[in-house]
Amino acid sequence: MSVATKTVLQAEDIKPQIGARVLNTKEELLSGEIAGEIRELLEARGVLVFPKIGFTSDEQVAFTKTLGTFAPERGDGEGITKITLDAKENPSSAEYLKGSLYWHIDGTRNDVPILASLLSCIKPSPKGTGNTGFANTYSAFEALPEDKKAEYEQYKVIHGPWESLFYYEPEPSLAKLQGYMAIGEQVLPLVWKHKSGRKSLVIGCTSVAVEGKTPMESALIIHGLRDWATGPDFTYSHEWEIGDLVMWDNTGTMHRAEAYDPTCGRMMHRTKLEGEEAFAYA
Repeated sequence: MSVATKTVLQAEDIKPQIGARVLNTKEELLSGEIAGEIRELLEARGVLVFPKIGFTSDEQVAFTKTLGTFAPERGDGEGITKITLDAKENPSSAEYLKGSLYWHIDGTRNDVPILASLLSCIKPSPKGTGNTGFANTYSAFEALPEDKKAEYEQYKVIHGPWESLFYYEPEPSLAKLQGYMAIGEQVLPLVWKHKSGRKSLVIGCTSVAVEGKTPMESALIIHGLRDWATGPDFTYSHEWEIGDLVMWDNTGTMHRAEAYDPTCGRMMHRTKLEGEEAFAYA
């Protein structure tokens, strides 16, 4: 009589401070047997790469559901959202996605941001373009001097998606600016204390200003921390190949798409996990 063997998570670190490759088979991932271990690894490493796993849309949705509460999007009826800057393929949000070319955290206008995103590569851009970059904001905070940690824990930052507009269109029309401002804004802690006890930075291109600081002081804090957190020790840039799936912890990393020709056909499929904890002050 044969005895069923327990599925073991197979993973290897990519860099000391960020990223891991998960090497299990598609069948092992879809079984859900190692979902808890994958969640733990995600929180520890920030970014998980599943090289050339080749999920179909249905399989990507099913895998996402093994990991937590599936976050529905408008998508294409299958729970998948197409991610591309090509306005012909993505007429409703290609313009808004231009902000994704700059470091950010998703959901800074919400009390509870999404837990994670999963992105699969349907068609990559030409080599040397269109990578996705990630920055570990847990590790970046933990590596700060103790006096700086104590200082930053006191700050509140105004976040608004409208701020990201100025990164790619410095002189927008008033109507366009008002349209982006209608999305809303939120005051958030600069340092997020998680239920686990760990702390991460909440920064990126939606950061408007630090409350109580002059514009110059705010800029130095916001951009100085972004410069620190996106240094080589805390970042990983993923060069896409067809069939790759990459999952990242949206609560403890920033991400950005690296520049590519919008007409090159680059196409990603995204699913998301609902958030499980609100932003909280240290």
